[in-house]
Amino acid sequence: MIVYAATKQQFLKDSDNDDIEEVILRHFKEATGKKVGASEIKSWQGSLTYMAKVLRDDGLPCDAGLAIELHIPQSSKRIDFLLTGRDEFQAKNAVLIELKQWSKATATTKDAVVKTALGGSQVETVHPSYQVWSYAALLQGFNEAVYDKSIKVRPCAYLHNYVSDGVINSSHYEPYTNKAPLFLKGPAELEKLRSFLKKHIVHGDNKEVLYELSNGKIRPSKALSEALNGLMKGKPEFILIDDQKAIFESALAAASQATIEGPKVLIIEGGPGTGKTVLAINLLVRLTALSLLSKYVSKNAAPRKVYESKLIGTVKRTHFSNFFSGSGAFIDTEPNTYDALIIDEAHRLNEKSGLYGNLGENQIKELIDSSKCSIFFIDEDQRVTLSDIGSKQAIRSFAKAKGATVEEYVLSSQFRCSGSDGYIAWLDDVLEIRPTAHPALDTSDYEFKVFDSPQAMHAAIEQKNHGNKARVVAGYCWPWLSKKDSKASDIVIGDNYARQWNLDQDGSLWIIAENSIEQVGCIHTCQGLEVDYIGVIIGPDLVVRKGQVVTSPHDRDKHDKSIRGWKKLMKEQPALAQQETDLIIKNTYRTLMTRGMKGCFLYCTDPETARYFASRVVGYGHR
Repeated sequence: MIVYAATKQQFLKDSDNDDIEEVILRHFKEATGKKVGASEIKSWQGSLTYMAKVLRDDGLPCDAGLAIELHIPQSSKRIDFLLTGRDEFQAKNAVLIELKQWSKATATTKDAVVKTALGGSQVETVHPSYQVWSYAALLQGFNEAVYDKSIKVRPCAYLHNYVSDGVINSSHYEPYTNKAPLFLKGPAELEKLRSFLKKHIVHGDNKEVLYELSNGKIRPSKALSEALNGLMKGKPEFILIDDQKAIFESALAAASQATIEGPKVLIIEGGPGTGKTVLAINLLVRLTALSLLSKYVSKNAAPRKVYESKLIGTVKRTHFSNFFSGSGAFIDTEPNTYDALIIDEAHRLNEKSGLYGNLGENQIKELIDSSKCSIFFIDEDQRVTLSDIGSKQAIRSFAKAKGATVEEYVLSSQFRCSGSDGYIAWLDDVLEIRPTAHPALDTSDYEFKVFDSPQAMHAAIEQKNHGNKARVVAGYCWPWLSKKDSKASDIVIGDNYARQWNLDQDGSLWIIAENSIEQVGCIHTCQGLEVDYIGVIIGPDLVVRKGQVVTSPHDRDKHDKSIRGWKKLMKEQPALAQQETDLIIKNTYRTLMTRGMKGCFLYCTDPETARYFASRVVGYGHR
């Protein structure tokens, strides 16, 4: 999506005839239907006025393509300014320009991180050259037009209010200013930027390259599990952008600096697809390379097993335990044995460990005590069983008891669900987890469909199973009969739909098993993992009556361990039991419905519930 597209000539005409920020605001509202904050409008006003000055040069072709606020595929990020055309050899070029209002910054010792005034306070953020280089890397990695049409992407940054001070342009940041040149305040810098643009944009293209980029087929993102092999060899499979990079460097610094006398605990909060696991695995790789004894920890076995399976041939199987561990393995660990423990899906931690849940004291406490630095990745809205006790408050409490310094960060960059923050917010609203400003879903950013039959939905997912990256999952409302009788059907709906739960032989590897598209998975085999397309069956445990979402623990299968103990709790504290089971059931479906990077297909066993979801989609009906 492009907010504003024009030629250089049209842009200068708009700048001369109108307040350019008002032109962009009008286009932004038309393209997105969203409002814009006063600070962003002010930013447009300042930066675009300077860009108009830069472009008033006869050496830059009038018919060069120009875009403002170009959406980056697979993310919620936008490129500030883009100029397209051809160089002297007729090669297609796209110049990305990151525009900043900054006038001052302070250097840090962290890679690609500076400190500057944002929102009225001094905060750490990524260097502009790194930021625009990472955006270019995303385009190169996700937009097939860059490869198929041989488009060269040239990033740079323009800080038109910043007088050179040897800080923002110091040698510390050279690895990124070399990749994405930095231009600062002053006539000489403006001429340097012009020269850079004229080098790559010699001939105009009348927006041809711009539209090839805009219409380029978006490649599915590399699944984390497939990239781990390369990560373990030190290859940068995933480029960290914006808050991901800043938080990564902060976590790296904390882990490197933590001591027995000065322990550290980090809490990194982020919703589905914000890159928690990408960060966790990157940290594991980097800390291991620094000879810091580290482990990736998760309560859920499925992500660990999937990542381990991808390491065959890279490291010996006997070495897997050096990288991955369950959360219950630290009961008898000596204090501060590890330099760093990286705890993914921290919301899934339990109080007790062991097969019968009777060992240890508290997993959060044991993890914090076992390492000099504990890094918790958490999303409290993905708590999906009554035994999940991972919370920010509990982590803070045990950190305080150890005397550890606590650092807290929030990941906001959205990558799953095609970078659609709106889809996540809509899910929160439609499932009545919390009210948001997204009552209706626009499916232009993310493919969402409601089906009238489970057969049609499953068939549609099978058609999307390119590269083994589509799966069907369901709420745990049907008994697992096939576990004992391999010929038995589990999920039986009507006369024509009969499928089995994920095969016991696949175990935690169900989501990547070759023929598992035929089965139906559950929360335990998909949480923490992702596919391109997810099909979700909502069972009778969640229905809609008179526009209200109603949950029923009675309609979960009796062997479902997610809500084990709810009947006892109902007798002792009925209000709390209702509140807790309601949240667990809603969170379960929220988690299931956010496993797909490109789309979610839905079937509801209850017709009224299906109509409710369909009614909340813009211009939509059943399929």
